[in-house]
Amino acid sequence: MRVLGLMSGTSMDGVDAAVLETDGEQVAAFGPTAFRPFSPGDRAALRAALGRWPGDPGLDDVEARVRSAHAAAIAGFEGLDLVGFHGQTLAHEPQGRGTHQIGRGDRLAAEAGVPVVWDFRTADVASGGEGAPLVPFFHFALARAIGATAPLAFLNIGGVANVSWVDPRAASPEAAGALVAFDTGPGNALLDDFLKERRGAAFDADGAVSGAGQVRPEVLAGLPDHPYIRRSPPKSLDRQDFHGFLDAVRELSTEDGAATLAALTVACVAEGARYFPEPPTRWLVCGGGRRNRTLMAMLAARTNAPVEPVEAAGLDGDMLEAQAFAFLAVRVLRGLPTSAPSTTGARLPVSGGRVSRP
Repeated sequence: MRVLGLMSGTSMDGVDAAVLETDGEQVAAFGPTAFRPFSPGDRAALRAALGRWPGDPGLDDVEARVRSAHAAAIAGFEGLDLVGFHGQTLAHEPQGRGTHQIGRGDRLAAEAGVPVVWDFRTADVASGGEGAPLVPFFHFALARAIGATAPLAFLNIGGVANVSWVDPRAASPEAAGALVAFDTGPGNALLDDFLKERRGAAFDADGAVSGAGQVRPEVLAGLPDHPYIRRSPPKSLDRQDFHGFLDAVRELSTEDGAATLAALTVACVAEGARYFPEPPTRWLVCGGGRRNRTLMAMLAARTNAPVEPVEAAGLDGDMLEAQAFAFLAVRVLRGLPTSAPSTTGARLPVSGGRVSRP
């Protein structure tokens, strides 16, 4: 099928759109891509809505903004069989109230005239899972597509960072030993928020600010005892869960604060790596964090295998998650699992998502 995947992540900068040709098991071809930025008004509305749940007042406008941005992204593509629509995460409490991705896929299908698969996470949470991360099943297909023959790690550094340890020798992504996946900790979110406060900057371009500072180890001293770090995977977190560290660097210089927050992201990855069944032979990094030279250098210093952007394997690090939701949409349509005990902690493999037709 020719499928368009749509992803708006925790960085809340806009909509990634990517076409994938796939049967939900193998990647046949990568198609065109596009990015539709959120307007300043959209971003402000989304930030104000963080932490809110279905039924809370004032969310109709936010939902309409999210859906409108995604409809505009779809309009740039032709010949689509299906759309995978992630929506925008506003709140995530898998052990509490559940998970909330705003965006009505049924209305989007009616507006776009294409079948839409959406609400990918709710069924996993209802089955005892974390609802995240969902990209690992796509990572398994990618490991096969690039010809990997030994375990490797896909590290996504978006607003939140998540990792997939993949053994491509396994029979399928839901097979025992095929995958270990979890959110490691903050990705770029805290660093972005800090630099927005200090300099009005959207992010640390090329890692220039963090690279000019000194890491303050006393801020990170308690990290191994953080409740999230001490939890065994599968596990997932909300964008706000590590905000205490943002408070802890507010008394530092901009450069030292940025360096310390970058080191926090890397330290969380290093703490998470001890849960892998065996060391990966390669780290492939996607998401905006792969462009932060300071982050990448810190990662290389904390691992015992090559650390490279996914482009080194011929992949598109900006569009990987959008492609993933195209891949998962076909799996939902076919009734194939999209998550498993080893990726989200669900009791059994789950095919999570709703299908809405125009």
